[in-house]
Amino acid sequence: MRHRFDTIRTVIGITAMIFLSSCGGGSDSALIGPPPAPPPPPPPAAITVTTTPVFNQVSMQAPVAMMQAPGDPSRWFVVEQQGIVRVFPNMPNVTNADVNVFADIRTRVVSGGERGLLGMAFHPEFGNGNFEVFLSYTRSGPESVINRFHSNDNGMTLDTSMDDIILTIPQPFNNHNGGQIAFGPDGFLYAGWGDGGGSGDPNDHAQNTSNLLGTMMRIDVDGAMPYGIPAGNPFAANSANPCPQGFGGGDCPEIYAHGFRNPWRWSFDRQTGELWVGDVGQNQWEEVHRVMSGGNYGWRCREGMHDFNMMGMGCGGPMMDPITEYDHGQGQSITGGYVYRGTAIPELQGSYVYGDFVQGRIWAIPATSQQGVVGQELLNTVFGISSFAEDSDGELYVIDYGGGVHQLIDMP
Repeated sequence: MRHRFDTIRTVIGITAMIFLSSCGGGSDSALIGPPPAPPPPPPPAAITVTTTPVFNQVSMQAPVAMMQAPGDPSRWFVVEQQGIVRVFPNMPNVTNADVNVFADIRTRVVSGGERGLLGMAFHPEFGNGNFEVFLSYTRSGPESVINRFHSNDNGMTLDTSMDDIILTIPQPFNNHNGGQIAFGPDGFLYAGWGDGGGSGDPNDHAQNTSNLLGTMMRIDVDGAMPYGIPAGNPFAANSANPCPQGFGGGDCPEIYAHGFRNPWRWSFDRQTGELWVGDVGQNQWEEVHRVMSGGNYGWRCREGMHDFNMMGMGCGGPMMDPITEYDHGQGQSITGGYVYRGTAIPELQGSYVYGDFVQGRIWAIPATSQQGVVGQELLNTVFGISSFAEDSDGELYVIDYGGGVHQLIDMP
């Protein structure tokens, strides 16, 4: 009986359709309706990468950064948290016998926990008539400093016998020091500072632009002493009142952007010049920002894309959500990386690569991503990822805080 009723309904339906199509005011297009929606785009192709250990005959103690000098792919420099910078030839079979000490400032550095020698930057003209190197570290006080040193032997070692401290920032707590420094494609020196530590930014530093805590700052080390203020900084109009001691009377002209909790490892895309920052979260969210001059990146009002403490200073103004975030079920302390511009992993080309210090996971997102994209997990490693490194060819390396370097390679 059910078949019979279905047949009757079908005949009635066909008759009704013929009748409606013959009535005035109708059209074939009206009956057919709008064209079907196009199928969704296919998901991005899976990026399959792995790592291989490199320089594994070189001993490293708590490495926090690795880099090459401008225009010189023949050597690697490893920054150790204790206060030593080591240098060795860029050779696959390099051993400890080939390693030299480039700089040793252990007597100046207070190290341990999140403190220590945290950053190094070569002057862009290093080796081309200029032999300046800038070191960023914590010392007693407690405070963070940027110290300018010179090489007197054509870049073989640094003369650390003399101080040329260009900036000092008091640190109210022992954590959230930030401390990375790097020259941007504009030739200016950038530095990233945490909020000064404590839980929830108790002094509301990151939203207070009269101090340098919780900021990305930009200065001209080739300008006035101890430095000049680039004209494009958001508070450059206050350049007569800089903050070389970390605090000032009014908006600090050194600030490039603010609202960060603890920017831990950041980089410039070598192709576009865009600044990518990994900002360590507190209770729930780790985040990645693509940073622009004058941006407020939310902390402590926001953690990732979520409200944290909207009663704080500056929470009523516009704030920038991260490009991506992940929760503490996936990782607990982000380490910012690089936009991959190498050639060894074609499917990774143009992706921003970042990781987690605690869980060892590594993710990637397209560098063209807009806010809210979800990262694609590439690897789940056992490394304590303290930093990434980029060589002169744009290939990427993972720095293991336990002592080791691993290159990202295409899956065989």
